[in-house]
Amino acid sequence: MDSSQTPAPVDSFPFHQPVVWEPNSDWIASSNLKRFMDRWGISSYEELYRRSISDIAWFWDAVLKDLGILFRKPYSTVVDLETGKQFPRWCVDGRLNIVESCLDKWVETGHGGRAALRWEGEEGPVRTLTYLELLNEVNRCANALRSLGLGKGDGIGLYMPMTPELAIAFLAVVKIGGIVLPLFSGYGASAVATRLNDAGAKALFTADGSFRRARVIGMKAIADEAVERSPSVRKVIVLKRTGEEVPWAEGRDLWWHDLVQPQSTEAHTEETSAEDLVMIIYTSGTTGRPKGAVHTHCGFPVKAAQDLRQAMDLKAGETLYWMTDMGWMMGPWLVFGSLLSGASMVFYDGAPDFPDPGRVWRIVENHRITHLGVSPTLIRSLMSHGSEPIKTADVSSLRAVASTGSPWDPQSWMWLFEHVLERRKPILNYSGGTEISGGILCGNFFTPLKPCAFSGPVPGMDADVVDESGRPVRGAVGELVIRQPWIGMTRGFWRARERYLQTYWNRFEDVWFHGDFAAIDEDGLWYILGRSDDTIKVAEKRLGPAEIEAVLNEHESVTESAAIGVPHPVKGQEVVAFCVLRDPAKASERLREELMDRVAVALGKPFRPSDIRFTVALPKTRNAKVMSRVVRAAYLGTDPGDLSSLEDPAAVEAIRKAV
Repeated sequence: MDSSQTPAPVDSFPFHQPVVWEPNSDWIASSNLKRFMDRWGISSYEELYRRSISDIAWFWDAVLKDLGILFRKPYSTVVDLETGKQFPRWCVDGRLNIVESCLDKWVETGHGGRAALRWEGEEGPVRTLTYLELLNEVNRCANALRSLGLGKGDGIGLYMPMTPELAIAFLAVVKIGGIVLPLFSGYGASAVATRLNDAGAKALFTADGSFRRARVIGMKAIADEAVERSPSVRKVIVLKRTGEEVPWAEGRDLWWHDLVQPQSTEAHTEETSAEDLVMIIYTSGTTGRPKGAVHTHCGFPVKAAQDLRQAMDLKAGETLYWMTDMGWMMGPWLVFGSLLSGASMVFYDGAPDFPDPGRVWRIVENHRITHLGVSPTLIRSLMSHGSEPIKTADVSSLRAVASTGSPWDPQSWMWLFEHVLERRKPILNYSGGTEISGGILCGNFFTPLKPCAFSGPVPGMDADVVDESGRPVRGAVGELVIRQPWIGMTRGFWRARERYLQTYWNRFEDVWFHGDFAAIDEDGLWYILGRSDDTIKVAEKRLGPAEIEAVLNEHESVTESAAIGVPHPVKGQEVVAFCVLRDPAKASERLREELMDRVAVALGKPFRPSDIRFTVALPKTRNAKVMSRVVRAAYLGTDPGDLSSLEDPAAVEAIRKAV
């Protein structure tokens, strides 16, 4: 193996930290997973994990039973691999509509009065829907859709803010056997139109607008422009959220309150096959049209609920809030996962730090949230305000904080661990993707934790870290792969079979290549270090951007940073970094040199940045994931590719100004 394939040693990581959290034996004894293990006579977590990947048919059958998934006709076989690992068939011959396990089951077993959805708007209103109330509203909406001639197999777009009506519409589409097309509420018209056209959508849910930092953000005009480019869309259903006047197309546009509210609260549920489509979620890339990940009734929802039940220990009656938009996979994941668990989900429509940095912690108090999902980027932003805002609220209801979106740095991880979780409760680091239907890796309540670490793979996920030849590596950086199929695995890309195979299956034979840079340390804890296509290779030595960013973020003057690799005629690449400062007035050549030297000392002279630029913002998605490719393109003056998921276009201009 030549030097270009030599993985970087784990000892170079800033993540090489001591154990800071130990499992609580009482929490383990009362956990969902312990009960699951006891039922099957499994004595240890390690034994469970080994069995979950060595006998996938047994494991996923056990998961379906543990979750109480309702089938109108039982499946004859859990998984059929006759067509290969790339295209497994799950719950063969089974008939179900997953909405019955989300709602009807709880109402019919006497839990209809339990809170299913708690909502808070940025401007102050709150609303709670019980399982029975949510079922009634979903039935109204399902009847409304059928009155428009919509039904089984029809694609229906959701381009709405995070309101109760969004969850209602989502579940109503599932109930009639339609295909949900979740769309990011910050998309422009072109991005919405591309996705509606690709899926051949028949209808679109939208709103007059939304609120963000006390400003009204219009949505209806964007929806109109998109629909004009989408000839398959016949009807547009509009929620009155802000009360602003909006353009109107008679015969096509319908107000939610006029169409849905008069409908009956009784509606039949369309019977579907276990492998019928339930949703297409689009992901963006640097080139080409967006990829539509295809998901089924027995796929995505089951994986989402399994992750929450087994890894995060969400119990019936508890409350989950994940800061997300329905256009990201964590939105549908929140809906399916919480409802299949009999828990309450929280929707918040607005900025999490408005009108002040204590807002997110007051949301925790107001809704007695037990499981909070954040991004490391958000925590780095809140850190800049100190710990005082946390004291404005009672966050004692939290059992854990989970995180996804980007790699951690030790300083911000420890800040959250100490000030919010009082060093007693775990941070459940979580990483997977839209095509996974949830997590490959996650924290859990059974395994000691170090800052920034994952406990390991979620049960059922046969994950590994390999070198460029596909050989397992430990104590070194490698590629994240999965060796066995799992129930939530996307059934492919919509109308793009070869693109799906090329993306995930063509690197190693019969092995899913995920495209993440990962490592396993000497104690068996896992780390994700960013996308492997973002890997920086200097003089044949590889490094993940997260390692550089962690060093920079530890400096007291830096709020957040982004590191990229740029071409160099001799070394192949060199490091360039962008830093957002707590006090922009402190930007200086002296600070620039200090930060460069800091990286060189921590990671070695070859990785000393050739340039550090100070900027007021980094380009991010709505769920606060830094878009490294956009940073690189802005620095190099090249085409940044698809910007539809960018939250604030001004951030790109901020990078250009810094350059």
